[in-house]
Amino acid sequence: MFDLFTRVPMGKLFRTRSANRDAETDYSRIERVFRSLEEALKAAEAEHVGLTERVQNVLAQASISMGNGTDEYLTRDPIDTGFQNAFDQEIKTGQLRLEQLSYQITNFRSLRAALKTRFPDFKPLPKGHVPGGGVSP
Repeated sequence: MFDLFTRVPMGKLFRTRSANRDAETDYSRIERVFRSLEEALKAAEAEHVGLTERVQNVLAQASISMGNGTDEYLTRDPIDTGFQNAFDQEIKTGQLRLEQLSYQITNFRSLRAALKTRFPDFKPLPKGHVPGGGVSP
């Protein structure tokens, strides 16, 4: 049976890539996951910061339009009550989204920690660099 193999030169039977190329391929796979997590985390954090600022502004506007009298709600114009209700709804919607973003941020950080734990030898290179010392175009 092994006579079939004797007719084919040894180098033509089976070839593998070099260890360096395997290492670069493995690194590239891990880096894609890492970069995706980093981009998602940064986007969620940026949205959280911006939304927090907007919610704080709406809270400030609502408190100013609310007035400081203890019975002001009794004499408030209906249009002002409408504004208060709109502020209230915007604040609730914003706070709900902030909770969702906090949950996402926590989970992205957890995934990043898990990735670093599962691949302890992985060290992310600065953006634009490739394994082996080159720079991507």
